[in-house]
Amino acid sequence: MQNDISTSKTEHFSLTEKELHSILSTALSRGGEYADIYLEDTRISSLELQDETVSQAQQVMLYGAGIRVVQGTQTGYAYTMDISPKAMHQAARFASSVPSTSAPIEIPALKPTPLLTQEVPMLEPVVSKSILLTINKRAHEISPLVVRVKANIAQRMQNIKFICSDGTGFSDHRPRTTLFISIVVQKDGKTQMGFGSRMYQRGAEFITPELIEELLQETVRQALFLFDAKQIAGGEMPVVLAAGSSGILMHEAIGHAFEADFIRTGESIFTGKLGQQICDKGITIVDDGTLPYDAGMLRYDDEGIPGQRTVLVDKGILNSYLHDRISASHFGVQSTGNGRRESFRHMPLPRMRSTYMCAGDATEEDIIHSVKRGIYAQTFTNGQVQIGAGDFTFFMKNGWLIEDGRLTTPLRDMNIIGNGPQVLQHISMVGNNLRIDHSAGMCGKGGQRVGVSQGLPTVLVDKLVVG
Repeated sequence: MQNDISTSKTEHFSLTEKELHSILSTALSRGGEYADIYLEDTRISSLELQDETVSQAQQVMLYGAGIRVVQGTQTGYAYTMDISPKAMHQAARFASSVPSTSAPIEIPALKPTPLLTQEVPMLEPVVSKSILLTINKRAHEISPLVVRVKANIAQRMQNIKFICSDGTGFSDHRPRTTLFISIVVQKDGKTQMGFGSRMYQRGAEFITPELIEELLQETVRQALFLFDAKQIAGGEMPVVLAAGSSGILMHEAIGHAFEADFIRTGESIFTGKLGQQICDKGITIVDDGTLPYDAGMLRYDDEGIPGQRTVLVDKGILNSYLHDRISASHFGVQSTGNGRRESFRHMPLPRMRSTYMCAGDATEEDIIHSVKRGIYAQTFTNGQVQIGAGDFTFFMKNGWLIEDGRLTTPLRDMNIIGNGPQVLQHISMVGNNLRIDHSAGMCGKGGQRVGVSQGLPTVLVDKLVVG
């Protein structure tokens, strides 16, 4: 026999649907257009290998609820780690104090849409010491120049329940596992470092012997490459961005400018350009929440909007911004499912998921052959971006000098300087080799960090400043 939705309690949270409905009524007792409740039960476990031994183990538990009330662009927010009805009503009253109107809002009957358990298998955090010890042993086998190995496995098992005042809601189980490896190599008294990582919304079952081998080969090769790499004189020149990890440049220098809170406040350079041609017709850019197991995958975003694929730039034309509920209401459009938050302690903001440029027609070989003299940028580490204007500086860890259409001298430690919107306009060739980068990507904004990924085919930017 099915339980009555109004009195049944969830597996992770002691509140009934009827009690949650009452808390929403308290949140809207002074008015407001909308209110929601975000309940979270999260377990985070990690193990770290350093100096040949598993030296550190940590476990963190997050349990609580956030309550939000919205009126236009005004927001009241409160969170509590005590989810008793008394504490929740107190938090709801505090959240209602800012976005108030003259009369309370009537809440429709609840119509929650919980996900089926067979679609979202419940996983417990399982981290094995043997994986880390295998990584350490195999790294030394790959190259006798490896002198130090550091590895970390972290798992987050997050359980969410969400209900809002339009009567909808969802439940979700969100596993996420991250593997990070760094190695130090030594040769002729000199040392270099390589690093690599993978992050998926899965349990630790994705860390197979094949993946460990792939990641270690990649990491050791990167470190050994640096022994022979050089720096060259800077200047403005063509830059070929390698497929995959170079997508971080597009994420930071371009992607944030599509987030609709920056559009609403007029900070983004793309403000007012919807429907305009902003780059070559061969360029299509997507932000996607539907890629299976991807770090940016969302069955529902943190505002209860179903996950979806959003085309930002369609054949060179600015087609959409990235909306949460507030910006969507402000612009009179539907949310794109980009309302995301780090935890119950944070309000949702428009955030990217998996942002990538779609494949074009050119081969990577043709792109490289078209360059007389320039740079092939392979791996980036960090950088700085001015979101409003799109100006950026990125640090290229390794790459190659291109001379007469050929990769010649290995390069390291170069700065790539430019402007995101101008980069879009200066892309003249797009490769047919789109690759999504599944490295451990955490995006920071508004004091919050959420998991993301990015992707890029090989592209040619006709001019960038190399420093």
